[in-house]
Amino acid sequence: MSDFYNKVYEVVRLIPAGKVTSYGAIATYLGTAQSSRMVGWAMNNAGSQFPYVPAHRVVNRNGLLTGKHHFGAPTIMQELLEAEGIQVIDDQIIDFEKHFWNPMTELDME
Repeated sequence: MSDFYNKVYEVVRLIPAGKVTSYGAIATYLGTAQSSRMVGWAMNNAGSQFPYVPAHRVVNRNGLLTGKHHFGAPTIMQELLEAEGIQVIDDQIIDFEKHFWNPMTELDME
């Protein structure tokens, strides 16, 4: 497992319930703004990680559930988000800005 993937998982584990972030926001926080796709690849492997990685809280920059097909069934990602109070319609987070968690502002840069 790459060190980059582990750093991605560390950030994702810090996203509070009821909040979401984007692949790009994680990439930017890690100092690799052009690597949102690599963050997505890391999320593809998140289900096998311990401790648990709440990958359902990572969406695309528009609040779309683009990773939903990696959850075993097409509705699981939406169900997990809705259980945390986030409304989703047509794979789109409603009030995305309200639920958005930006690691650049929420976490102290080290």
